[in-house]
Amino acid sequence: MDILGEVYKVVLAVWGILLESSPYVLLGFFVAGLLKAFLPKDFVSTHLGGNGIKSIVKASAMGVPIPLCSCGVVPAAAGLKEQGAGKGAVTSFLISTPETGVDSIAVTYALLDPVMTIIRPVSAFVTAIAAGISVSFSSKFEDDEQKPQSPFPMAQDTGGCTDSCCGGHAQADDNSFKGKFKSGMNFAFGELLNDIGKWFIIGIILAGLISVFLSPEIVSKYFGNEYLSMIIMLAIAIPLYVCATASTPIAAALALKGISPGAALVFLMAGPATNVASLTVVSKIIGKKATAIYLFVIIVISFVLGIAVNYLYGYLGISISSWVQGIHHEEFGIIAIGSSILLLLLIGRTFLPSKHAH
Repeated sequence: MDILGEVYKVVLAVWGILLESSPYVLLGFFVAGLLKAFLPKDFVSTHLGGNGIKSIVKASAMGVPIPLCSCGVVPAAAGLKEQGAGKGAVTSFLISTPETGVDSIAVTYALLDPVMTIIRPVSAFVTAIAAGISVSFSSKFEDDEQKPQSPFPMAQDTGGCTDSCCGGHAQADDNSFKGKFKSGMNFAFGELLNDIGKWFIIGIILAGLISVFLSPEIVSKYFGNEYLSMIIMLAIAIPLYVCATASTPIAAALALKGISPGAALVFLMAGPATNVASLTVVSKIIGKKATAIYLFVIIVISFVLGIAVNYLYGYLGISISSWVQGIHHEEFGIIAIGSSILLLLLIGRTFLPSKHAH
């Protein structure tokens, strides 16, 4: 085997994926900054009180555009719990937030197709509502003495989390438009990028490796069965830590090799919402019983929606692999190249020592 030749192929594949996705990643972060800047700080917490279906639906809807990964959503959810949000609403927020966000929606459009771009946030919304209602119903039979406590002593201030996605550094309020905008952009291209950037790079490297080394024959042999492929995706995704943005290039690379759209959706849903590390902390927020329901609903709903998506693509006569193949053959101009270089520089900057470091 020509090792240098194979490495060159991987580098080319990674660069191609970066060219495709970078403009959309930057756009997603920009919108995330606007949300951070102009959404009132107490907007989420004031709408999620109680255990009614209304608060669960609100929590699911609010979580869809918010670009937090599973590390960031846990202390945020703990803060909501401390401020009086119902357990069902907290569960919904815990699912819809990491499964999708404005950044990952933009990248889904760039790397997959318009249909999956719509299906992904809708699936996150539906799954979050189903889990929230299930947990809320089960919590009615829970004794007050068994109710879980927040693992974070100062959850509302996200004191239990050290990652940048967990709320960031305290800053003096500047209520002017310029001040809010600057604060939002600092969050998006500083703190949020610091959290998601490295995982996005890991995601496109894995996608490059899949593109080069995973043969269509292997996919046909092990992923050819519709149901088995989704079970394999669940087995891979549940323990794995992968944020919504980073999971997208991996799913696109698998789709390019012939994996079904349903199996790709299962990975996109289960990967960001579950991982071994976050589940242990989630159990301290909503309880072990609710966490078991949380995980069970994610598995069942993602599997059911995966089957439905396969039928939908078949009915529409759309091939996700053909769409992705077409994207890979596009010529990229100065915007794609410039965006890729800018994104790499911004991510590279997050590895430099902070000016505020002691």
